[in-house]
Amino acid sequence: QVQLVESGGGLVQPGGTLRLSCAASGNIFSIYDMGWYRQAPGKQRELVAAITSGANTYSVDSVKGRFIISRDNAKNTVYLQMNSPKPEDTAVYSCAAKVGYYCSGYVCSAPSEYDYWGQGTQVTVSS
Repeated sequence: QVQLVESGGGLVQPGGTLRLSCAASGNIFSIYDMGWYRQAPGKQRELVAAITSGANTYSVDSVKGRFIISRDNAKNTVYLQMNSPKPEDTAVYSCAAKVGYYCSGYVCSAPSEYDYWGQGTQVTVSS
């Protein structure tokens, strides 16, 4: 079992900065990929960024150059640094963990590939 707890969400102005954290506990040594997803009202859940245990990273085109995913294995925490957020980044952000083995792709990308999810944290980008 793995437990994931997100923090760091809130209200941020366009062009500001915000850092989301996802702390993992439990059977952390079984974790391979970790990802950040988001879901805005009326929209499908979207993979924002993902990182493997070997530090390979992926980010969706809409956030490239603005959002950075990183992982501190000593703290069992994955971060999403949000720079210059835009109003369209407003959503509930959730972290997810894949355990047991690597996905067949570069990173785990489909929600069904992840085994554990956090409760989500609201990010609102507005002036």
